Formats: sequence, structure tokens, C-alpha cells
Amino acid sequence: MGILKDIFSDFRFVLKLAKNDFKTKFSGSYFGIFWAFVQPVVTVLIYVFVFQVGFRAADTDNGYPYVLWLIAGIVPWFFFSEALMNATNCLIEYSYLVKKVVFKISVLPTVKILSALIVHIFFVGFAVLVYLLNGRFLPLAALQIFYYMFACVCLTVAVAYVTASIVPFFKDFAQLINIVLQVGMWLCPIMWNENLLLGSSNVFINTYLVKILKLNPMYYIVSGYRSCFMGGANAWVWNHPFGTLYFWVLVVALFLIGNKVFKKLKPHFSDVL
Repeated sequence: MGILKDIFSDFRFVLKLAKNDFKTKFSGSYFGIFWAFVQPVVTVLIYVFVFQVGFRAADTDNGYPYVLWLIAGIVPWFFFSEALMNATNCLIEYSYLVKKVVFKISVLPTVKILSALIVHIFFVGFAVLVYLLNGRFLPLAALQIFYYMFACVCLTVAVAYVTASIVPFFKDFAQLINIVLQVGMWLCPIMWNENLLLGSSNVFINTYLVKILKLNPMYYIVSGYRSCFMGGANAWVWNHPFGTLYFWVLVVALFLIGNKVFKKLKPHFSDVL
């Protein structure tokens, strides 16, 4: 595994690059990294206003307000979408490093993902604060948040090495990924509850469509984050053995594909950039 070897052989250097990437992104603005935390918070507040006030969304089945249910699901999606887009464009952004023979460019997608993880950790803390202010104490299952965070990072890394390898040769591919992410947020039950489909009289919708939606690996992550924040009878990861097995098999398969594609196209990156 060439990519994993490059990442872990000098992991401190990778972390330093991620920290510098995070600082550099906002170095030209007056308030600096303050904007990195404001944007996701404002976005959540907009969604809350639209769905809670505008559409007057009802409370969820487990008694939690829709706002809290929404926040628990949207936190991991924000990280996945931002980290994937940043990693997808990393070779173009750092084209001057790609052309340096001595630099290990295989770490760049991971650097961008770890940079986005800084905001994500803050956002998780913000979500916890919102729950506490609403009088909702986190269940013991909240300890699993570190597992699901790690799982989300692994999924993003696996996908990013595929997308980052293609973009230097087909720059419009980044726009396509952006569209897929926008559509994916609605296909993955984040704004709406999949239990609505189970109540449908249509056999295809309440049986097969729900199973198709669960094939999305982010469904596993989003459901996991919600179980961390809201608990429930099946909150623990071992209550979902088949979903867990499917997720990790898919992640490994995607990473193997990404590793092979990146390794094959790596010698040509400097030529097209």
C-alpha cells in the first residue's frame, strides 16, 4: 500500500501540513479562521429556520425536536462534502508541489481531509452544546462518536484518491462531484426521515427503495452520528453487524481502487498541471 506507507511514515509532517493548510485558507481575511466556524453554523441556522419555522416540521418518532435530529445528521455530511471537494481539487491547488520530484504528493488528499477535520471537531462540539442547551444529555452511546468520525475519515480518503486522480486530466469532473454531493445530501436521509417511506402503500417504496438508500455508505455514518446523539434501543455499533461489514468492505474496495488509480496516473500529473 504505497499511499498508506507515505501517510504513516511521516505522519507528524502530514499533520503539520494539514494545520498550515487550515491557517492558509483564511490567512487573507481580517477575521481569519473565524470564518471557518461561522459558515457551517449559519448554514445550520438557515436549515433550522426553513424546516422548523417555515415548514413547521414535526418532532421525530423518538421524541426529539426536528432541529436536534437535523443537526445530528448534517454534522457528518458537512465534513464529508467539504473534505471530499477540497481533496478532489488538491493536486490543482498544490500544483507547484506536484512538480517537485522530492515531495510525496500522495499525502495531499489526506492533508486536505485532516484540515477539514479541524472544523468538524468544532462542529461536533457545537452540536453537543445545542443538545445541552435544549436539556438533552448525551447517552452513553455518544462514546462511539470517535469511531464514526474515524469511519467517515476513512470513507472520504478512499473516495478522494479516486476523484483527485481524475481531476488533473478532466477538470470538469470536480463540478460533477459537487453536483453529486448536492443530490447525495437529499438521497441520504438528512433532511427527511426514511420512516416516511416505510409508511407508504407502495411496495417498491417501503421495501426496496429503503434498502437502496441504505447502500449509500454515508447512510451508515449519518445513522451512527444520530445514535451517538440520541441513543435508542439499537444505538451501539454491534447492533448493526451487516451494515458495519458492508461499510468497511466497501471502504476497503474503494481505497484499493483509489490506490491503484493514483499510482497509475501519478507519473503524468506534472505533465497535465
